Amino acid sequence: MQKLSALWKKLVNPETVSYVVFGVLTTVINIVSFGLLHDRLMWPLIPANVAAWLLSVIFAFLSNKLFVFRSKSFAARVVFREMISFFAARILSLGVDTGGMWLLVDVLDSNSWLAKIAMNVVVIVMNYVLSKLIIFKKEK
Repeated sequence: MQKLSALWKKLVNPETVSYVVFGVLTTVINIVSFGLLHDRLMWPLIPANVAAWLLSVIFAFLSNKLFVFRSKSFAARVVFREMISFFAARILSLGVDTGGMWLLVDVLDSNSWLAKIAMNVVVIVMNYVLSKLIIFKKEK
């Protein structure tokens, strides 16, 4: 029981909680901006989806830098490295999500909603690990 409690404290801390909160807000921005662009402004599907993804990733970068991982440096070199690696990681996770959806739904004939939930869990964990260990790592 003590090991379980220690694991819980390691997994549930201010950083992970804020990561989840800002992740939910990022998702809301993605969905709302897609809806506004596609349904209200009548943008075509792909441009609306790409623009919504871009807006949500910009928000995610800023919130992760400032509030989740509390990256203090605003030196151009550091911000540029963080931004490029953040966007690269998000493009990688988009590929993992898309590939996983294809595998689970088209190849393995899984339920698309269950597959989407499963892939979101994979992507969230992947993005957190990449952000924590590579993108916003603490300089020593």
